[in-house]
Amino acid sequence: MTEFFERHRETLEAALAAAESRDFWSAYPEVPSKKIYGEVAPEAGEAAYQALLGKPFALPGHPERGRLGSEVSPFGPSLAIDYASAPAEDLIAAASAAGEAWANSSARTRAGVLLEALARLNRRSFEMGHAVMHTTGQPFVMAFQAGGPHAQDRGLEAVAYAYRAMSETPESARWTKPQGKHPPIVLEKHYRVLPRGVALTIGCNTFPTWNGYPGLFASLATGNTVIVKPHPAAVLPLAITLQELRAVLAEAGFDPNVVLLAVDEQGAEITKTLACHPAIKIIDYTGSNAFADWLRGEARQARLYSEEAGVNSVVLASTDNFKGTCANLAFSISLYSGQMCTAPQNIYIPKDGIETDQGHKSFDEVAAALKAAVDGLLGDPARAAGVCGALANPATLARVEAAAQEGRVVRASAPLEGLEGARTATPLLLAVEAKTSQAHREERFGPIAFLVASESAEAAIDEAAGLAREKGAITAAVYATDAATLERSEAAFGAAGVSLSCNLTGNIFVNQSAAFSDYHVSGANPAGNACLTDSAFVADRFRIVAVRRPIAA
Repeated sequence: MTEFFERHRETLEAALAAAESRDFWSAYPEVPSKKIYGEVAPEAGEAAYQALLGKPFALPGHPERGRLGSEVSPFGPSLAIDYASAPAEDLIAAASAAGEAWANSSARTRAGVLLEALARLNRRSFEMGHAVMHTTGQPFVMAFQAGGPHAQDRGLEAVAYAYRAMSETPESARWTKPQGKHPPIVLEKHYRVLPRGVALTIGCNTFPTWNGYPGLFASLATGNTVIVKPHPAAVLPLAITLQELRAVLAEAGFDPNVVLLAVDEQGAEITKTLACHPAIKIIDYTGSNAFADWLRGEARQARLYSEEAGVNSVVLASTDNFKGTCANLAFSISLYSGQMCTAPQNIYIPKDGIETDQGHKSFDEVAAALKAAVDGLLGDPARAAGVCGALANPATLARVEAAAQEGRVVRASAPLEGLEGARTATPLLLAVEAKTSQAHREERFGPIAFLVASESAEAAIDEAAGLAREKGAITAAVYATDAATLERSEAAFGAAGVSLSCNLTGNIFVNQSAAFSDYHVSGANPAGNACLTDSAFVADRFRIVAVRRPIAA
């Protein structure tokens, strides 16, 4: 079935061109505007979300032995939605049965199905925004963007990379080998993409779609069936995703069980049972280093693509825009209460201070300015709620409370005003000494930032890059006015496998990662073994097998 492919051919071609140029491009508008999505889209999306609450979630034809669901919004209310649940063996059997026709379909057919599903998901972006907001704690605009259009771009990116990789080999070829005086040997060769089998996508609590879509769509595009195992606290965004995928699959004549939902409950997870099943050949995972290590040790039959924990650092050596630097860092620290894998945790500042356009600033003056910038950003309760959102997990709040003992408190954390009933905490800023502190050398997920007094800018670069090599990091940033410091930073962080941002003072932040341009996670340090998205992310999800037939010359 090529109707879907032809409908979205231009989108796919534009995605391939964008991946080649690495310039800005997006297929799905990120602004939640009525002018873009329609006058009634915001109200209709919220109403659609509200209509899901307190009811069984519909996935027609999905294997079912019972119903499970225990999601509670970080903003307070219970979602009271239940989903079809089935044991691992039922899901594996259903995925395996659905796999043959999907695997035998063409790369073009599969791409068309996935592009159509992404287009339909884009039309549900307002509904998805509310679903992501009330399962992750993201503020609405961020939930709309990261859970909707940005995630859709990442899914499209994976489809484009997979389609390109599969298209590098022609479907057929005529092979002629000269034999001198004898007639040439002529073979007709046909090449077929052979998927690995059943893939498992293990979702995370904070970014279920943005982190989940790349692996999900890459595996589907390359002909694998996929079982999606959401975090028990963030099922709805991925359930909505599968609802659309299954509908399009059925319309295209495929068994919708090409993609399945594995729902479980905290304390009774089925993740390990699924991950170690011999039929599971691919695992996409976002989460802790500890569970990634378990997967590496126990699920050896599967290819693992992981994004794990890390310690992201900023080196503040000097700046010609002190106010802009502090404002940029304040927003980066505060955005979604530090619950982004790209959020900075350690801000290294030379103990003797830095040179700025406002003159020399001591360590304490820099610390005070950063505190003031955070206070100013979050001074208005409505704006603070729109920046910080809520904490996805109760453990994050406990972590913030415990961390206050790990250094000198520059800025105390406090609940957000106006969000009573929600689980919230503003950023905690702690001053520590690089030589004596160990607290900043571990990931402290959440709204916690360390202002680390280092011997010098050079020492700060060396420690931050060394920490990235040892513990992992996804992002790094440097502020410097001299070329030598910038060059040293590029070399050090590059060798540590960390993407580096330099002198960001405007409306672009170290937290942000753009599809078709930025490589999210390098796979070159302990923060993950894979990259979203490069050729390696898709190429090992399939193999090529050939058929050769002699034909007359």
